[in-house]
Amino acid sequence: MAEFGAHLTSTGGDNQPSIFEVLAQENLMSSLRPAVKYACRILAEKKPDKLGWLYAYCDETYTVLDFIIQSYYLKTYSASFAENFYGMKRKSVEKISTNLPKQKQYLSVLYLVIVPYVKMKFDQLFEKLRQQVADGFHSSKTLMSRLCRLFVCVYPYVHMTWEGTMLTYQLMYMFGKQPWHTPFIQLAGVQLKNLTEEDLNNQNSEGTSSHVQPTSWIQWLMYIANKLLGGVAISLSTGLSVGVFFLQFLEWWYASDRSTMASVTSLPIPDPPQKIDDSSISSKSNVCPLCNKVRTNDTALSVSGFVFCYVCIYKFVKQHNCCPITSYPARTEHLVKLYSAGS
Repeated sequence: MAEFGAHLTSTGGDNQPSIFEVLAQENLMSSLRPAVKYACRILAEKKPDKLGWLYAYCDETYTVLDFIIQSYYLKTYSASFAENFYGMKRKSVEKISTNLPKQKQYLSVLYLVIVPYVKMKFDQLFEKLRQQVADGFHSSKTLMSRLCRLFVCVYPYVHMTWEGTMLTYQLMYMFGKQPWHTPFIQLAGVQLKNLTEEDLNNQNSEGTSSHVQPTSWIQWLMYIANKLLGGVAISLSTGLSVGVFFLQFLEWWYASDRSTMASVTSLPIPDPPQKIDDSSISSKSNVCPLCNKVRTNDTALSVSGFVFCYVCIYKFVKQHNCCPITSYPARTEHLVKLYSAGS
């Protein structure tokens, strides 16, 4: 039986990476995103007035940094950051040259950076709309409400097709039926190969012979811009290379922090507000401070402790990102539904 599974761990005669190496480089980049998001959240909590936007636009910030790094590595090493980290490179199916052609670089950036970002946004939109549909926000017969309900019904099948296609490609790659482990590698017109000694020598020789002295001011501007972008990409990639060794620790820290975030008691006690507008607060304990009516579907805002109607506080926090009474910064994740003893 051993001879039938030998190709699963060996590189083979065509210098093709094993399924374990391919999955390892993919898991590397997928593990970096939550670690970066956690770091952005810590910075935003330390200085919310100056760095609050960093957590609000964490996905976009990560995508921009990822775009810079992947573009630099594809141009310099003909591989993504994770592929180069694990000793692989991309080679064109047409085998035009040893370096990756410009068109293949653009397609690779598209499938490495843009497509995952769009997919992630669709996942977030689905989770948001699914919760809103469950809470009755889109029960009307308007066109937008119908589209939202249709999206919630159809998207799980799209996601299942996406994941099923990925699994099929990985299984076919594992058993040597095709040279691509994802459809995006095939669409980009490239194949993954292990780096050889000749590839390393070519990279070193190109790095030493690529210094061309500019003559005109336009060439000088292009030269300075390329140097700046290259310096930023090198700094980011070096930081990522060092940070990879601490990734397991960050994942553990991030997971333990998420488990404690579920408990309201784990939140720090906020300082008392300097001034609260009492005119909007009713003396009755069962009245919502926003609509001044008897509360329905009681929901507490954990950052301040005040209780509102779910619909009222959800819309307010979604629009203003703060507590309507204390003006403390708040997000929809801070809403806690309350249930009576008899429910």
